[in-house]
Amino acid sequence: MKYVLLTADAEVVAATDRAFFSDDEVVVTDDTAKALDACDGADLIFVDMLATLTEPHKIAGYEAFAHAKMEHPHASATPLVLIGPPEDYELDAIVGWPGFVFAHLPRPITNKLLRRATTWI
Repeated sequence: MKYVLLTADAEVVAATDRAFFSDDEVVVTDDTAKALDACDGADLIFVDMLATLTEPHKIAGYEAFAHAKMEHPHASATPLVLIGPPEDYELDAIVGWPGFVFAHLPRPITNKLLRRATTWI
């Protein structure tokens, strides 16, 4: 299986330890364009919402990411598992598109949560 993880959070990256099988391909990046390009052949993309924000607490960065994903030739078909912000993190708005998010994971992220998500496909 192939998974892509878009995050800039060291704790989320650390949760990948023992979350995937040894023969899985896991691409971890904090670069949106690289993450979208890495979706070629990917089974899931895990997206840390905070990594998509261009300005703290402003949802516009996530919206731009969502549009880029929906328009991308490979990423558009890759199911997205959203890693939500911390419970006390305030955003100026919340947006959504029907069918865009395959699943939602709350923080704190653990290897158990990531492993479980891989069984959903």
